[in-house]
Amino acid sequence: MSKLENAAAAPKGCCPAMEKLMAEHDQPGLPDWAVECLNRIFSSLADPTRLRIIHALANNDRLNVTELANATGLSVSAISHQLRLLRDRFLLNADREGRAVYYSLADEHVRTLFCIGIEHAYNDCTNSLRREAERDG
Repeated sequence: MSKLENAAAAPKGCCPAMEKLMAEHDQPGLPDWAVECLNRIFSSLADPTRLRIIHALANNDRLNVTELANATGLSVSAISHQLRLLRDRFLLNADREGRAVYYSLADEHVRTLFCIGIEHAYNDCTNSLRREAERDG
């Protein structure tokens, strides 16, 4: 049995979902649909406005557009388009109450992903952007 066959025969991964995925997928590597899903998630987080929205919602259970604008310092129009994208990528929930729509994180995975990103950014002392910001601060 080759090293690759041996690895495929004994699924292991970084989390239970990875283990399930590896057990179901009979080829090496990630299936295309999983790669596309991960790409959508991470590209959604690759925008400063969307990160500010996620941050505001990670610190509040739910906010409407006006509250998000106040919490982020951004305009309502700048936020509205980004909310639609985040909702379409299943990162946010939207609940209508009368005329107001309240947004919240889709689940704890989104909060965890964001918080892990913050931890990585904060703890990465070789991060040149952090050093540059502190120097220019």
